[in-house]
This record gives sequence, structure tokens and C-alpha cells, in this order.
Amino acid sequence: MKNTIATMAAFAALTGFAVAGETPSPEGAAVYFINIEDGATVSSPFVVKFGLAGMGVAPAGADFDKTGHHHVLVNRAPYGEGPNDGEMSADGLYNDENHRHFGGGQTEAVFDLPAGTHTLQMVLGDQFHIPHDPPVMSEQITVTVE
Repeated sequence: MKNTIATMAAFAALTGFAVAGETPSPEGAAVYFINIEDGATVSSPFVVKFGLAGMGVAPAGADFDKTGHHHVLVNRAPYGEGPNDGEMSADGLYNDENHRHFGGGQTEAVFDLPAGTHTLQMVLGDQFHIPHDPPVMSEQITVTVE
């Protein structure tokens, strides 16, 4: 399995594409927002706490079974519906203003978003930032920043 993952990572680095779902997720694994819910009104900056059940948190690059690290998708289509979800960057999920990586194993983060309505969704990534199979992801929520 390690050779398969290393081969996939090398392929991704050379081609700019990665195949999602090479790392299995345990049945029942889930990510969720602990302190914020759909429809919440917040003041920026605000803290978002990440929840995880059925798996452990490990930093990117760490090769531990049944672990991953958090990514938060901001103001984009739900995971699986985005235009690049099947053709990710060489580093897995894109890393930009719409795809926030927490590869240090963080379990919370401060978000500073402008006033208005915003969407948030968590997706767990494996050691290579690639979603598990099946993907461990939250529902997309909407928050309003005052």
C-alpha cells in the first residue's frame, strides 16, 4: 500500500493531477463544525473549531492509519461538485482563498471574512492532502458575517 501511495504521489507531482480516494476512511468517520452551525451570524474575525469522529488528526505527511488533517472549503461549490474536484493539484486539494489547509494538524482556526454571506465545508485530507475513500466531509454551511 505504501508503494501505491508513493507512486500516486509521484504521478501527481509529475502530471499536476491526483486521484482522490486512495486512502480508505473507516465506516462512520465524520468531520463537523463544533462551535458554528448553518445559518449562524458572526463577527469577523471568528474562531471555527473542527470536530472529527471515528478517526484521528495527524499533520500532513504523517503516515498513520485512520488519520487525516482538516481542509475548509470557503465560498465554493460543495466538495464533489466543484470543477476541479476530480483533477486536483499536485498537492491534493488546491491551496488558495477557497481551500484552506490545516496541515499542521490544527483543530481550530481564526477566519477573517468580509461582511456578507459565506459558505464553509470541511473535508479531511490524507497525508498527501487527498480526500479519503469515501471522502470524510461535513455538510456545507452558510454563515453571515456582520
